[in-house]
Amino acid sequence: MPLETALAYIRGSGGEQRKRIPPAVVIFGPHAFLREYVLDSVVRNLVVEGYQYRSFQIGSGDDYGAVLNELRAPDLFAPKRAIACRILKSRRDKAETASDSDGGDARASGGGGSEAALVAAIEDARGPGHLILLYEKDSAPAKVRRAAEKPALLVNCMRPFDNQIEQYVSAFAISLGLKMSPAAIDLVISRHGGDLAAIANTLGKVTIFAEAGKLVQPGDLDEGARRMPEAFELSDSVARGRASAALAQLGRALALGREVFEILAVEIIPMMRRMMIAASMMAARRSPGDVAAALGLPPQSGLATRAIEGARRFGLARLERAYWRACAMDAGFKDGTIKGREEALAGLILDLMTAPD
Repeated sequence: MPLETALAYIRGSGGEQRKRIPPAVVIFGPHAFLREYVLDSVVRNLVVEGYQYRSFQIGSGDDYGAVLNELRAPDLFAPKRAIACRILKSRRDKAETASDSDGGDARASGGGGSEAALVAAIEDARGPGHLILLYEKDSAPAKVRRAAEKPALLVNCMRPFDNQIEQYVSAFAISLGLKMSPAAIDLVISRHGGDLAAIANTLGKVTIFAEAGKLVQPGDLDEGARRMPEAFELSDSVARGRASAALAQLGRALALGREVFEILAVEIIPMMRRMMIAASMMAARRSPGDVAAALGLPPQSGLATRAIEGARRFGLARLERAYWRACAMDAGFKDGTIKGREEALAGLILDLMTAPD
C-alpha cells in the first residue's frame, strides 16, 4: 500500500466509512504524539472487530523472536490477534549500523528473530493476525519499508504545518464522533496552537458532556472545567436541601472520574454525622455556639452553619435513618453486595431530602 501521512490515516479511520486495516502496519515519524495516536487508533479499531490485543517492546538487546512466534502460533481462544511491537530507538540504531556490513541473502543470513525474519513475515503477511510496528524514530529501516510497500500500511507521522492544524482538529473531532463549529475550531487553535496532544485532550473532555449529533460551540469547550463540582459542594447542596443541584453535581462528579466510595465516605457520611450532632444538641436546647464547639469548629464556620441548617430542615429522626442507611451502603460497597453504586447513592440523597418524617 502507498505511504500515508498521519493526517490521511486519521481522516480515513474515523466515522462509519473507515478503511480496512491491512495485515501489517508500520508507523514511524518525528512526531511522538502522532505515532502514539495512530497506534491507539489502529488497536482500537481492531479490538472493536473482535481482535485480542498483544503488546511487545524491542530494546537494544532484544530480537523479534517472541513477536514472530506470537504472530505464527495458533491460538484456539484468540484466533484473531492484534500484535503491537514497539521498537525503541536504541534497538533500531544498532540494527542499522550492523546492516551495512551484512552480505548475502537477507532471508538466508537472518536467524529466527532477526530483522530479516521480520521482513519475511511482513512480506508474507496474510492474516488473520495483524502486526503493528511502531518505530520510535523519524524513519523505519529501508528493508522494512521496501517489504511493506505492497502488503502493509505505512504511516509517516510528520510534524504538522501551520495550515494543517485546522485539519487535525477536524480529524480528531470526527474520530471522537464530534461535530465542531468553525468558531469552536478557531478557539481550540487559538488556545493550543500546534500542540496536538493538548488539542486531542481538549476534544476528549468535550465528549463527556457533548450531546450526540449536536454542533459543538465555543461555550462547550469550557463545560467540563466549569461544571466540575468543587470539593464539598455536593454536601453543601444536600445540607441546603437542593435536591436537583445535588443530583446534578453527583452526576458530573462521577462523569469526571470521582469514585462513589470517595463521595460517600468523604462528603455524605461526615455531613450527615455533623447534622445529627447538631439536631440532637438543638433538641436539648443548646446554642449554635455549643453545636460548633461540639463539632470542633469555630462558630463562624460554614460547615457548622450548614450542619445547623440541615438539622433544622431534616430533623433528627430522618437524619438517623439516612445515616444508618449510608453506613450500611458503605459496607455494601466494600463487600460487593451492592452493584448499582451510582443509583444507590442517588437514591439515598433523594430519600433524605424528600422522605416525610
